[in-house]
Amino acid sequence: MIKNIIFDLGGVLLNIDFQKTMDAFKKLGADNINEIFSGYSQYYFFDAFEKGLISPKEFRNEIRKFLKQNSTDEMIDEAWNAMLLDFPTERINFLLSCKNKYRTFLLSNTNAMHFPVYNKQLKEKFHINDLSDLFEKAYYSYRLGLRKPEKEIFEIVLKENNLNPEETLFIDDSPINIATADKLGIKTILLEYPKTLMNVVLDM
Repeated sequence: MIKNIIFDLGGVLLNIDFQKTMDAFKKLGADNINEIFSGYSQYYFFDAFEKGLISPKEFRNEIRKFLKQNSTDEMIDEAWNAMLLDFPTERINFLLSCKNKYRTFLLSNTNAMHFPVYNKQLKEKFHINDLSDLFEKAYYSYRLGLRKPEKEIFEIVLKENNLNPEETLFIDDSPINIATADKLGIKTILLEYPKTLMNVVLDM
């Protein structure tokens, strides 16, 4: 019996396209951006930024090391945020309907540069101030100093809200994040292309 749902953000609620960010950085002179992104975990500053361990200024300075031309903060921000696409209306409506049936939570690996961008879109398109209005509580990696798939970030959500893992569903598009949740006894759904959140609606 599912009583609680924990949602991922990117790839589940928010459409994202990493290729757009890679293409944008190539235009700024980062010819080896494919190597950088394919070795995402090898570059500490990506992980550190999502954990809030470095500032946007420090993150930009790390990115600049891979650029051949002088790029302003605005140019780097625009390239980094290019991956953020849109919130489909049906997904927002689904979240609103879920609040009447389940305790709902957000658990997102995100950063201080992305946060205001997708919340601005949410406000302009749906007149919703920010993501926290759609959930009982929203958890962001850069504010917690932890990120998925670390088990500690899942344990925080469970403990703070007194959630029984067996009554909790976690929806994410990353197999490694799903694997951690499975180990903690949380029910899971892996959203792999072309499956979307709306397919889950039919199953619930």
